[in-house]
Amino acid sequence: MTKFDEATQAHRVDENTYDVCLDPGFAIGQALNGGYLLAVLLRAVTDASPHAHPVSTSAQFLRVPVTGPAQVELAPLKAGRTAAMTRATLVQDGRPVLETLVTTATLDPDAEPVWTGDPAAALPPVEDCVTLPPPKPESNMTLNDKMDLRFDPPSLGWLRGEPIGRPEMRAYFRLAEEQDPDPYVIALAVDALPPTVFSLGARGWAPTVELTWHLRALPAPGWLTLLGSGRLVRDGWFDEEVEVWDSAGRLVAQSRQLARVGRG
Repeated sequence: MTKFDEATQAHRVDENTYDVCLDPGFAIGQALNGGYLLAVLLRAVTDASPHAHPVSTSAQFLRVPVTGPAQVELAPLKAGRTAAMTRATLVQDGRPVLETLVTTATLDPDAEPVWTGDPAAALPPVEDCVTLPPPKPESNMTLNDKMDLRFDPPSLGWLRGEPIGRPEMRAYFRLAEEQDPDPYVIALAVDALPPTVFSLGARGWAPTVELTWHLRALPAPGWLTLLGSGRLVRDGWFDEEVEVWDSAGRLVAQSRQLARVGRG
């Protein structure tokens, strides 16, 4: 078992309840990464489902959980031949912190697309991409140590005080510990990029309010490519879309979230 698998494991208590332990290694300051929280919750959902893969997840982030014990409570809504639907809630100290609707299905790893588009942008080779500087210890950015992100250089212009003026962020992604990507790693990946509004000059924590993501295919081993973009920043809110492409050049996941613009 890898460290990521251990940090996201869910232990069955009864038919509709799982015990989990939220790991401090996936923190962004005082908050835990939303994709990490989804990975934990989805472990419980798929364990209880007749189908193997979380193909659609819609999540409302209600509160900021703390590290330590929590529970996932499941309410099955439908179980069919091709898909099952479940309401799943992450609960801590008796209070819901994350509310989701999850559809599970069983994807065919050998399926070929009937039609597919091209990536929204092309990245330079991995060796020509750059990493974020190490965070200051007092920032409690432990998430950085769990991931290996290699950014398309213009995506980090905001670090030099030279934001590109468009809400875009692009990077290669893999876990810091060697592990082939799976649906739970992808749950982390769709929320792994810095907020796209950083490329407009905004800074600070940008809390996710709602996030929906779709698993479109099972990923090949190797680097994932994350392409993030936004369409509108207004009245303190912004949207962010992320495409996830695998090393074989296949679109394997899509996400869209609504978040608050941070104050840095």
